[in-house]
Amino acid sequence: MNRSSQSEPSSDGVAAVERALSIVDAIAQRTEAISLADLSRATGFYKSTLLRLIASLEKSALVVRRADGRYALGTYAHRLGRAYEATYRLAEAVQPLLQQLVDQGTESASFHAYHDAQSRVCLLRVDSHHSTLDRIRVGDLLPLDKGAAGRLLTTYLVKRQTLPPSELTLISMGERDPNCAAVACPVFGPDGEMCGAISLSGPKERFTPAAIKKMSRLASQAATAATQALGGRWPAGKG
Repeated sequence: MNRSSQSEPSSDGVAAVERALSIVDAIAQRTEAISLADLSRATGFYKSTLLRLIASLEKSALVVRRADGRYALGTYAHRLGRAYEATYRLAEAVQPLLQQLVDQGTESASFHAYHDAQSRVCLLRVDSHHSTLDRIRVGDLLPLDKGAAGRLLTTYLVKRQTLPPSELTLISMGERDPNCAAVACPVFGPDGEMCGAISLSGPKERFTPAAIKKMSRLASQAATAATQALGGRWPAGKG
């Protein structure tokens, strides 16, 4: 890389992000921590430029400066790696189950995970075969304190409580959207931690007692299968 082009860092936000990511990439390619001098040679950036960008990376825990002055990936980089692996493993294990639910005539099937203290995120989604649907797409953020899936995530991951095996299937009628309803069941990972919830959601008028009974049974079966596929154990007495 041409050093002359790096003497005055661009004020453009995109350029700054690209430079910061190139630093992360250079560190990630090493099996051991890297010195500032070696990082300068690897990226082509002056040390003054590196120190300025690294300061921001350290604040976000993407990079950490060790006691010997060398740099390594930080804890947030580790979290991103775990999230990446978890997302793709979830897709492999859960997406076929969502498709199977819809093929069995259920409402739209989704998988929701904890996002932050106020919201959950839709990670996976298969629309139902019905002509009218609830409007949820992959990547959508929804309230954590409303809806069957949200209440499950709140119970397990915020309040750190558990539900009896006989009460693992939750139902919501018009909580998040007055015109929508949902049935949801938790999915557990190998450490026993709830990793998300399978949700069947759609227009409230189709959630008759018979439909709720059928979807509750199917959602429970799918959540049990997803838990087993992820190496978890479904709570005894249910499924």
